[in-house]
Amino acid sequence: MLSASEIRKVMEERTQHQKGTGKKVVDVREEMERLEEKGELLIHRIRPENRPVPMQTLFGWTKRIPTDRLWHHKSCGQCGNIPGYPSALLWIMNETGRTYLNEPHQTSCTAWNYHGTATSNPVALAAVAARNFHRAYETDHFPLIHCGTSFGDYKEMRKLLVENADVRHKVRAILRKMGRDLVLPEEIVHYSEWVQAMAPEIVARKKFDLGPVVATVHEPCHYYKMIPEDAIYDDRVYGGQRPAVPTGILLALGARVADYSTWYDCCGFGFRHILSEREFSRSFANLRKIRPMVEEAHADVAITSDTGCVTTLDKSQWIGKAHGQAYMLPVLADVQLAALAMGAHPYKIVQVHWHAAPVDRLLEKMGIDGAAAKAEFLEYLQALKSGRAPELLHTPHEEIEQYFAINKGQVLPEEGTGASPPTTEPPAGVGRALP
Repeated sequence: MLSASEIRKVMEERTQHQKGTGKKVVDVREEMERLEEKGELLIHRIRPENRPVPMQTLFGWTKRIPTDRLWHHKSCGQCGNIPGYPSALLWIMNETGRTYLNEPHQTSCTAWNYHGTATSNPVALAAVAARNFHRAYETDHFPLIHCGTSFGDYKEMRKLLVENADVRHKVRAILRKMGRDLVLPEEIVHYSEWVQAMAPEIVARKKFDLGPVVATVHEPCHYYKMIPEDAIYDDRVYGGQRPAVPTGILLALGARVADYSTWYDCCGFGFRHILSEREFSRSFANLRKIRPMVEEAHADVAITSDTGCVTTLDKSQWIGKAHGQAYMLPVLADVQLAALAMGAHPYKIVQVHWHAAPVDRLLEKMGIDGAAAKAEFLEYLQALKSGRAPELLHTPHEEIEQYFAINKGQVLPEEGTGASPPTTEPPAGVGRALP
């Protein structure tokens, strides 16, 4: 097995001398700079107010991770199936004093269609990505991608838009019809990279001990197998042999991270076969992932950092139970476990009741009184039924909602008047004008 330094030597040869495959690996950020100089695109740059943290990729390149003033590109699967996933992230941002925009006008990345071999094409995929990139740019917040699939897709689309002039020109024409320009972010940033960059602040706020917890990690394919040169690595995590996220935050919080033989395998989700051969996905998740985690690593929890991975590993376990393989291993996202360690409410924030595998034993190992938390949550639900206002993670973004009118896609009329005339200017303070 190559050491981390040997791996980077190979990467250096590929980037500088075109050895190995004979194809030169180009840093897409350098190409973006040249295209911006030619007027082909705009770069959404990370600025001091984003409070960036430098980290290292597999190739040894520096990737700056912005930690403040972020635009949340949420995940359809997280919001629909695992709501404690995004709420834990927003809660940690509140606890660490970070500013952000929980964007109500983001569109889906549409990568499900692409990976599921359904309706899509490169120009459509790239146009959707570029629309969301520009949306973050005009709000003056840097995009933070929640979903591993969106993250991998956007890395591919950024590379496509830089390297393929035909696609770039077609996408620019589409954007112009919407009054937008082609803007590409300096970095494509996954939320787990933000968690890794924020590890010192998260650890400083730790309230519960992860020392007794044995965790296994499933590395999401779409995080590090797509455009691998952009994934974060750290020599302190598996000697630089595997991505730093999400393992790094577990080690920082004191958990015991156990290895197992099938760490490299997909979770079983796979897009196409979960649509056409669902029982294959369920069997793969149980036999190739959950069983080794339990039998080889004796894990208390499985940790991952992608929407489909959490869903498949967690919600496939009932079929294992039906066949006499009742492992029932809790499956959480890294940010959910970090929030629990920081004292987030297991039900109000982390929302463990949405998970199929029970988490009671895990909470007990961490020293969290799960029964008391559940009783408090049930009392809160009863109060909501009686008319109590819900507890919110952030105040509504009234200016943006007034301007874009999220329900009908129209500009809302001013109070006491008829319909407002259309305008192309954003409200003061919302974003910056295009050059």
